[in-house]
Amino acid sequence: MTDLDRDARHKARMQRKKALVDQKIAGAQDEYGLLLVHTGNGKGKSSSAFGMVARALGHGYKVGVVQFIKGAASTGEEAFFRRFPDEVSYHVMGEGFTWETQDRQRDIAKAQQAWAVARELLGREEVMLVVLDELNIALKYGYLQLDDVLADIQSRPLHQHVVVTGRGAPEALIEAADTVTEMALIKHAFKAGVKAQKGIEY
Repeated sequence: MTDLDRDARHKARMQRKKALVDQKIAGAQDEYGLLLVHTGNGKGKSSSAFGMVARALGHGYKVGVVQFIKGAASTGEEAFFRRFPDEVSYHVMGEGFTWETQDRQRDIAKAQQAWAVARELLGREEVMLVVLDELNIALKYGYLQLDDVLADIQSRPLHQHVVVTGRGAPEALIEAADTVTEMALIKHAFKAGVKAQKGIEY
């Protein structure tokens, strides 16, 4: 087969593919606030959510961020997005990983305080995107009542998008979500003895 033959076959395949994609795009006309869940053991759940924060800001939208669990150390995301106080309502509500805090009742209290802030953001019409970072962990350990969380999320303004991150997303949250992504761990530098580094892990 010559290069001209390969080029012709490629063009024909791409024309068929374009027709299918165009048909799907034409059929997708609904527009409303989505619930997205980023879960799994792999790296990138929060990073993806914060990429969406940057994207929303690029479109001139207001954003709310509530970080559950995290909070013992500052992160690059926090340092960056706090540069936009009029656009980003940023709340770090945790005190660190559960194996560090070692105080379940205090963790529960902090999670409930964080949810009170999240509920307020979920009620604000002007906030287009709400990121609930590591909420799945708080749900997994029973720090919050899943039914109450789902009810508050479902009661949000119609246009508002919500992103929930963290390992171990409960099945009911996955069922309620519009888009669910599971990050799979293939390989991680930490297992080779490499410490968490600025700009990569935090």
